[in-house]
Amino acid sequence: MKGRPRNTSGTVYRRPKKSKFWWVRYRDRNGQIVKESARTSDREEAERFLRDRLNARDDGMLQTVLASKGLTFDEWANWFLEKRSKPPFREEKTHRENLKAVKFLRPLFGRLRLCDVSAELIEQYIEQRLSCRRKVRTKFGVKHLGKLKPATVHQEFRVLRRVLNLAVKHKRLGANPCSSVEFPVSVKDSTRKPHYMTASEQRRIEFCAPTHLRHAIVILVETGLRPYRELMCMRKEQVDLENRMVHIPSSKTPTGVADMPMTTLARDAFKAQVEATPGSDYLFPSPSMNATKPHILSLRTAWAATLRRAGVKYFSLYELRHTFATRLSAGGVADHFVTQLLRQSDSSVFKRYSQAKLAMMREALTRLDRQANEHVTKDSGTPLPN
Repeated sequence: MKGRPRNTSGTVYRRPKKSKFWWVRYRDRNGQIVKESARTSDREEAERFLRDRLNARDDGMLQTVLASKGLTFDEWANWFLEKRSKPPFREEKTHRENLKAVKFLRPLFGRLRLCDVSAELIEQYIEQRLSCRRKVRTKFGVKHLGKLKPATVHQEFRVLRRVLNLAVKHKRLGANPCSSVEFPVSVKDSTRKPHYMTASEQRRIEFCAPTHLRHAIVILVETGLRPYRELMCMRKEQVDLENRMVHIPSSKTPTGVADMPMTTLARDAFKAQVEATPGSDYLFPSPSMNATKPHILSLRTAWAATLRRAGVKYFSLYELRHTFATRLSAGGVADHFVTQLLRQSDSSVFKRYSQAKLAMMREALTRLDRQANEHVTKDSGTPLPN
């Protein structure tokens, strides 16, 4: 004997005691009854709410929708800043940038439920921020300057996208609305092109640099190490001069942990720095007895002064990593080997480090074979069209 078939389409009803809100009742994929308030006194809106829930159930997204229905952007942003923004997940500098971006995101998105953050609201936020003026606090009060740079707003958009991507990954959100948003302004012109240090510039810079900085420059351009995350905090026990290897136990990314071979110039620079700092476990010990860390934390002041004395326009010390990659590429090293030497997991990142210089391109153009579309017969030597 067959029983009454289950009602899988759900129903809209009012709760007892004359509640002004409509409620919905439906079954999930496991047949369990789910009851929810539609949060509306309009029956048509309640029916639309029920249809959305049934569609989510049929698409397999009901569990995600229910998990995020009471979760606000503020709550999720706090979780992100506490659990995924601080070291060891991200650098301290990145955490500060995330804090700054979330501070501007909160006024519009903070009280919204995570599932209510839409592409339209994100576009509205971007438009509003692009029209804002920069505020600088001085002793005379707040001073308003020119409009915000597109790169500043784009950074806030990237942080928002990262926060929502984590929500999707942890099944608190069905899809990231940022994927439907196209940033309205190009940020290519606002991003400075990395500087490639030429050989003549390197000679002038090394001549004007103090001893420890000169050694650091040679090591960075010969190995591609990250200056602060990997080289400045390096211990002497990590350097194997006999086998020409340097061990990197901690890095920005998991693929950064590796053993790097040395060139002859790099070995000489490592050896000279070891001999110049006797009595210290660190390769670049701090000169101050009251320093917070036993090693040098920054070379910015010495680097800027050295560039000024050498007559070279300022560029960051990190860009010596770009120089390393570009020189490898110019020497004919295959891209995937350059990626391995940079210790990058994504080969697309290599494009940011290796620059195709105009001279290299001109040299490549001289190798054009203008007869490549013709074939010569073996007997008569008469060229035939391809």
